[in-house]
Amino acid sequence: MKKRKGEPWLAADVYGQSLQGLTINLISANLERALIFQHDVLGADIVYHDTDFAVVRGYGAEWMIHADHTYDSHPLNATLAKLAHRGGTVELRLHGCDPDKAQAHAIAQDFTVLQSASDKPHGLREAYLLDSDGYLWVPDVPVKLQT
Repeated sequence: MKKRKGEPWLAADVYGQSLQGLTINLISANLERALIFQHDVLGADIVYHDTDFAVVRGYGAEWMIHADHTYDSHPLNATLAKLAHRGGTVELRLHGCDPDKAQAHAIAQDFTVLQSASDKPHGLREAYLLDSDGYLWVPDVPVKLQT
């Protein structure tokens, strides 16, 4: 059930029909806390948000977050209550997001650092961070070449 008062930034059909390629839609038990993670930890821009829904943009990507209550008649509704955490084994990678800065902000905002920022053999420096809904975010940047 939607709780938003007033009109959204765009009509749902206009926004929906503007989407292309792969999009990600996260479902959140606490939308305000999710937005703190998105903005303060990941450095993403909050394009729009209300009590039901948010559009987030950063690092060449755009994604959505819906509050749990908007899924009351969705096929996933019964499944949401049974999940220990939302992310499962999906890694949400943000290429170009500084992992050291994201990790520092995650610690400051009391989010979980699953693995500290480190250089990996595949040429990326990355950190593994859990948001309050259990989604695993992996900010990364290319490892600086040693001279």
